[in-house]
Amino acid sequence: VFEWWHFRKYGTSFIEQVSVSHLRPLIGGVENSPAAPVTFSASSGESETNRQNLPECKVWRNPLNLFRGAEYSRYMWVTGKEPLTYYDMNLSAQDHQNFFTCDTDALRPSDTVMQKAWRERNPQARIKAAYQALELNNDCATAYVLLAEEEATTIVDAEKYFKQALKAGETIYRKSQNCHSQSPQHEAQLRRDTNVLVYVKRRLAMCARKLGRIREAVKMMRDLMKEFPLLSMLNIHENLLEALLELQAYADVQAVLAKYDDITLPKSAAICYTAALLKARAVSERFSPETASKRGLSTAEINAVEAIHRAVEFNPHVPKYLLEMKSLVLPPEHILKRGDSEAVAYAFFHLQHWKRIEGALNLLHCTWEGTFRMIPYPLEKGHLFYPYPSCTETADRELLPTFHEVSVYPQKELPFFIHFTAGLCSFSAMLALLTHQFPELMVVFAKA
Repeated sequence: VFEWWHFRKYGTSFIEQVSVSHLRPLIGGVENSPAAPVTFSASSGESETNRQNLPECKVWRNPLNLFRGAEYSRYMWVTGKEPLTYYDMNLSAQDHQNFFTCDTDALRPSDTVMQKAWRERNPQARIKAAYQALELNNDCATAYVLLAEEEATTIVDAEKYFKQALKAGETIYRKSQNCHSQSPQHEAQLRRDTNVLVYVKRRLAMCARKLGRIREAVKMMRDLMKEFPLLSMLNIHENLLEALLELQAYADVQAVLAKYDDITLPKSAAICYTAALLKARAVSERFSPETASKRGLSTAEINAVEAIHRAVEFNPHVPKYLLEMKSLVLPPEHILKRGDSEAVAYAFFHLQHWKRIEGALNLLHCTWEGTFRMIPYPLEKGHLFYPYPSCTETADRELLPTFHEVSVYPQKELPFFIHFTAGLCSFSAMLALLTHQFPELMVVFAKA
């Protein structure tokens, strides 16, 4: 029991640790230090020291998150299940307060009402507050945003609200631009108005994508990225990648990847798996495991397999969803990179793109598990990325609904000494029991 507890708490067997640390040096053994893993492109090009100071599990806003009124609520009406966790919605409330409020809100009654609205827990109270803000100021962009997200029950209705928000937001943004240099308060107001404008334009592009106007959506996303190039942390390129894949514009997808799949930029499942999909597309139609085992892999096939291994190392949960070995749920509003929540969000939108390319899923099925032969202990060792963080399971359970079985693959194997001590204890207990029940017989047996 102590061995098992020590392994759960520290990740190593106590007997193994004592033997390696204390006994091996005494008997003259030399511990082979493993080669330092090549740890690039995990999150950014920061040094190892800086990485240790950062929180291990940073939660990100899902770039493709759904609309609460038009999508999440409809799911709840049909199934009776709540698709979003309280933790996830609380993170969104914090985002809204950071994005859509500033210190000068007290000067405008409508913004003061909206500041309270973003803090409200009850959806109906938030919607009511948004209408109160519009009564005070018919051009309150953030009120239209709230109504588009939560009151609109269809994407068409949401788009109408966002168009009104865009008209109001552009007017306010131009005013803020003209006087942003007057004081720090005006600068904060410009920052807030920029956030509102970018958010509205992005959501309008997502509405166009959902309503089938994909070329229009692509143009809107490209324009937004050109207009606000410094806001790359919002990951608008992930929206663009998904829309371009829907158009089957693979050359354009490759061009976007060439810009964002860079060693110094944060990685994501969308980037790693899209890169793997493009390489798989070149060989998947004619790929056969039997033929490949006879003649060996061609250069293009090796590149495709390596790209799949890289993607699986970044997020090992995705293949089970793409291969439909696990059922999908609606993606949460926030994701944990390299976690099950990111895998759900990626597969929810990209499964159709993998299915469209003939043989791509077959190639993935044949090759993805080979990653863990290369990296048998991904929680301790990395090859292309930092070791897979052990805290992701806890964070994913907070983000994903209770009815979803959280993926914790790959699970670390139990060390030999835990099996050994468990067997030894079981054998000792059995001997003790037999000796207690049949003392004369066991004495005879022992003498024999």
